[in-house]
Amino acid sequence: MDTITMIVQEPPYGTEKGWNALRLAQSLLAIETHVNVFLLGDAVGIAKAGQEVPTGYYHLGKMLEQLINKGAEIRACATCCKARGLKEEDLVKGAVIGGMSDLAHWTKESRQVITF
Repeated sequence: MDTITMIVQEPPYGTEKGWNALRLAQSLLAIETHVNVFLLGDAVGIAKAGQEVPTGYYHLGKMLEQLINKGAEIRACATCCKARGLKEEDLVKGAVIGGMSDLAHWTKESRQVITF
């Protein structure tokens, strides 16, 4: 099975990049592609549990949970989480805090790396 790693760097709300990244991840899983998602910078907020979504936006935390339930691996940058006061227990179930070494391994093992 091919593996694609997605790096998301945009905040969860205010732009549609995170939403589009997760929609692509859903479509990739549907065609039997293994998906890794690495959240950097403000994108770590996508993995925050208990989000109250602004009117007119999709619930990215729930989308992330659906991806995890379908086999996607989700890592939120440790440095970025620490800077924002997030701990692993603050993240949606199945998302974990990871480091650049995780991203390096994913990059090496992936057929493609896509950034948002």
